[in-house]
Amino acid sequence: MQPSIEDLRKVIAFSDLPDEHLQWIIDRSKYEEYQDGDIIVKYGDPAEVMWIALEGKVTFYMYINGRQVYYFTFENTSTTGGVGGLLPYSRMKTMPGYSYALGDVKMLRLHKDHFHELELLNPDLIQRLIGYMTERARIFATTQLQHEKIDALGNLAAGIAHELNNPAAAISGIADELTKRVTRNYILTRQLLDCNMTAEHIQTIHSIIEKKETTITEITKHTTMQRIQAEDDIEDWLESNGIKQREAAETFAEFGLSLDELEQIRTDAGADAFTRVVPWLENLISSQKMIKDLSDASDRISKLVASIKSHVHMDRTNDLQTTNVHTDIENTLTLLGFKLRGKNIEVVKKFCADMPVVPAYVGELNQVWTNLIDNAIFALEQNGILTIETTCTSKDVTVAIIDNGKGIPKEIASRIFDPFFTTKKVGEGTGIGLDIVNRIIKRHNADIKVESAPGRTVFKVCIPLSQQIISHNQ
Repeated sequence: MQPSIEDLRKVIAFSDLPDEHLQWIIDRSKYEEYQDGDIIVKYGDPAEVMWIALEGKVTFYMYINGRQVYYFTFENTSTTGGVGGLLPYSRMKTMPGYSYALGDVKMLRLHKDHFHELELLNPDLIQRLIGYMTERARIFATTQLQHEKIDALGNLAAGIAHELNNPAAAISGIADELTKRVTRNYILTRQLLDCNMTAEHIQTIHSIIEKKETTITEITKHTTMQRIQAEDDIEDWLESNGIKQREAAETFAEFGLSLDELEQIRTDAGADAFTRVVPWLENLISSQKMIKDLSDASDRISKLVASIKSHVHMDRTNDLQTTNVHTDIENTLTLLGFKLRGKNIEVVKKFCADMPVVPAYVGELNQVWTNLIDNAIFALEQNGILTIETTCTSKDVTVAIIDNGKGIPKEIASRIFDPFFTTKKVGEGTGIGLDIVNRIIKRHNADIKVESAPGRTVFKVCIPLSQQIISHNQ
């Protein structure tokens, strides 16, 4: 059933058109009806038709990384004007997602071949349709930003959970082992006292241990082979003194006790008592190391929490504020540490000596560093190199994120800043696309450039040190 002029006049975009113009559109359009749930448009279909909703609603799902993501419901309102699909002067070549009928839908479909003639017939209508297209693009961009932020939050949360899990698990394991060591200490101390150990003997051991603790940083510089050799030497020496205990040899070697120091303890305590001193001393040194490991693990959690707080700009407003870019980048590297370690990536930092504070929307700018560093990690092979260079002048700060990966293929290089474009699978990225990065950069009156060749890809961001507030809509 061909619709009437009055049917088409009910569509907001065409409500004030003359009858002859409405009839012209009807005569050149194809009438279609759909039932609830019918597919109206498929992803990848050629974008060739403007559809006009005479009745019903159309839901649109963007096709992103192999899944359909709800974006918008088209209906006959002032927002869309009751039109969708390809609009005049749109650069869309193929459909970016799927459209479904929501309830019973009746529509007209006008092929793009008639757009030029329609513009000659009614130029004002074409301008109106371009306005609807602009509004649609704005809504889609806003929806995309919301999805990007949610995805980014999910990925960041997963990364944080991964980062927190290791020190948390370490704390739990250390606590259990330390409890056993404390219990064992009662038994070993009693055995030690049974050998008539005096306070002076304990003081001698304490002096040696205390002196050793002050030089522990030098001891850790020993290579693995040197430490193994030291373990073997101590084990042989203990056995020559009637003590078979590999665990003690490993603990003493790691702590850095020399054979001379062990001989000093043995001479002071006596040969008989020394057999009881060894397990007691091993338990003491191991317990001290566990306490330090416990402190290190809790410190790692504290630093991670501090990095998260700084990264997401907690306790601060969304206004333009000053920030230290080096600190922000360091926090980002901390949050992405599990990905760097997963690929055993070497991070090279070439920071300018006197980094000035930069005026920025800090939370947004941190999204830029997160995205660019995450993209570099994604591009790198195992054992790759990530280089971060900063240069400072009196007018601006430049940050270069460099990776030695395969580079960006020439056929997609021009598209990397396009909305919805990605080469990553679901869950592999931060969720913040490079088009969002580009918007944030523009909001800071900044500039981003990319150079890529096999073995070297550089994303360079230049931020001026003087800023004017730019609204999100610009």
